[in-house]
Amino acid sequence: MTLLIILAVIIVLVVWCIAIYNGLVKSRMQTKESWSQIDVQLKRRNDLIPNLIETVKGYADYEGKTLAKVTELRAAVANAQSPAEAMKASNALSKQLTGIFAVAENYPDLKANTSFVKLQDELTNTENKISYSRQLYNSTTANYNVKLETFPTNIVGRLFGFKASQFLETPEEEKEVPSVKFDF
Repeated sequence: MTLLIILAVIIVLVVWCIAIYNGLVKSRMQTKESWSQIDVQLKRRNDLIPNLIETVKGYADYEGKTLAKVTELRAAVANAQSPAEAMKASNALSKQLTGIFAVAENYPDLKANTSFVKLQDELTNTENKISYSRQLYNSTTANYNVKLETFPTNIVGRLFGFKASQFLETPEEEKEVPSVKFDF
């Protein structure tokens, strides 16, 4: 009888450990999937940028520095080795793209160009998707990391070598309040 009780306790513990392990694997995969969504949107943006640059080039030959910087930053996003590097390059690229839209303000014909407007809308839509995907990534990362830090999943996590995932963070210089001045 005691042997049956001990056997039942062992079976319950094994099933419990398997359930926790599978939950951790599922959470880790959700984190990886959410990073993959960011990666997909970054690629989409990188695919749109050459078309946007070519459209702007036709109107703004002397704005070469802005266009060259966008091309350089686009390559940096594509060649990033980690999520942190990709986000740093992506943030810089987003800032530089704002410069292209500012260039468009100086060219009324460009602002009215159907191709440019369509590309600008697609790029804005993609930027919004990137922002949403970042939020989703941080949310799934938080859920996964909470599981790794709470009892009893932390025991199973340590036992099987699960590692915490890194959050995507906003660089300090982007947290500063922008200065707005009205000169009358």
